[in-house]
Amino acid sequence: MKSMTAASSNPADRGSTAALGIALPGDLNPPLAPLKERVSWALYDFANTVFSMNIATLYFSAWLVKDLHHSNTLYATVNGIASALVVVSIPLFGAISDATQRRKPWVVGFTLIACLSIVVMAILGQIGLPLIGEGITDAVSSTTISPGVALFGVLAAFTIANYAYQGAQPFYNAMLPELAPVDHRGRLSGMGAAFGYLGSITGVVFTLPFFTGTVPILGAIPERVIGFLRSVVPFTAHGGRVSTFVPTAILFLLFSIPLFILCRDHNVIHGKKRVLWREAFQDVRKTLEEAKNYPGTMRFILTSFLYQDAMGTIIANMALYTIYAMGFVEGSEATLFVILTIPAVIGSFGIGRLVDRFGPKRTLSWVLTGWIVLLIAMIVAPSRGAFWIVGACIGLIYGGVSTAERPLLLSLVPDVEAGRFFSLMVLSSRAAAVVGPFIWALAVDGLTPSMGTGFAYRTGVATVAIGMMLALLLLRRVPDNFRRAVPSK
Repeated sequence: MKSMTAASSNPADRGSTAALGIALPGDLNPPLAPLKERVSWALYDFANTVFSMNIATLYFSAWLVKDLHHSNTLYATVNGIASALVVVSIPLFGAISDATQRRKPWVVGFTLIACLSIVVMAILGQIGLPLIGEGITDAVSSTTISPGVALFGVLAAFTIANYAYQGAQPFYNAMLPELAPVDHRGRLSGMGAAFGYLGSITGVVFTLPFFTGTVPILGAIPERVIGFLRSVVPFTAHGGRVSTFVPTAILFLLFSIPLFILCRDHNVIHGKKRVLWREAFQDVRKTLEEAKNYPGTMRFILTSFLYQDAMGTIIANMALYTIYAMGFVEGSEATLFVILTIPAVIGSFGIGRLVDRFGPKRTLSWVLTGWIVLLIAMIVAPSRGAFWIVGACIGLIYGGVSTAERPLLLSLVPDVEAGRFFSLMVLSSRAAAVVGPFIWALAVDGLTPSMGTGFAYRTGVATVAIGMMLALLLLRRVPDNFRRAVPSK
């Protein structure tokens, strides 16, 4: 692919492309990559979901809003800035990715940036901000820098970490078609999603001791053990949510190493390839126009715009919902997330099988329907016990979106152009993510003074359910190109 333009239909151009060793336009159906390479690719889902769970979902938002007493709107603003940065840069990254067919270096680079930024958050959060909130054992704060400067630095570091985490996704997704033939992609995608939820569990289990001195389900850790852990891992001595950041960065990096070492780009274009930097942004419009050549692609991008925004909003605010609407306290929400993630592991493998048997579109429509029903149930759940049941069902279908959407997009576009269309899908969902968190924040911050936190947070969930309903309506008009391939050996 050249930048963000379509592959040429000129026979001469096709001949020169073949001479360069570049795959011709059309679907790639490569042999199954070695097991170690497939597993190392899937393990990256394990690694980046540690970030998604610990930073984007569980600890940072609660630390900022509950412990430091800032608003939902401030949290929505830093999330929105990160998403806006992705919107600006993803077209360029997609052009580079498909021009060179190099995806791994970008995944590695973004991962390292994200890990470093998380460490900066931990440092600034402990040398310049008040050590207050749940789990803090030593409230003595060293004011090396002013709180205002520290807060700005923490928010900037979070924005960079969030941006880098999101920026790696289209490159990571575009590696999939080089690792598995068509009839194995649902299973490989499902393996990645399942590993991701195992990563969620691992991330919480290994970081909660630094927060509260406990392990989910098992309870308190002996003081001697937790004292040793906090002495070994830097910037964890004070406890509290801020002490989970460095352990999260370590886990994110550690489980990314298999991809760094064992995965490779299979169709690299060697030699110098000029990337038209300025034209890359103009080519977004061309890509949108080109999407018309692949029926249903634009409609599916819009569908993704809605359901990814809805999921991103609920993920980013779930910890706050459990605390303010359902009354979970002192780290108990972390135990809830661990237990409810177990059904997600099972569901991801099962949904991967459904994708291979019934096709990604039908599977995704079932998943979105389930989301709508369960979000409504979440709003009306009368007690924490009922919420546990609803949450377990959400966990069961949660991995279904990522498991089904990657094969669905690949069924609509040529595999050799996957990178830019994955980038376009991320671009659309990130553009929506600039708006979604603000809708949530406006609902919650606007209704809390008059209606109370419980009603306000339930209204926030209602906005998410509406987004899912609109996504399901759009998905109905996406063509179903699924054809069961001859099973690969």
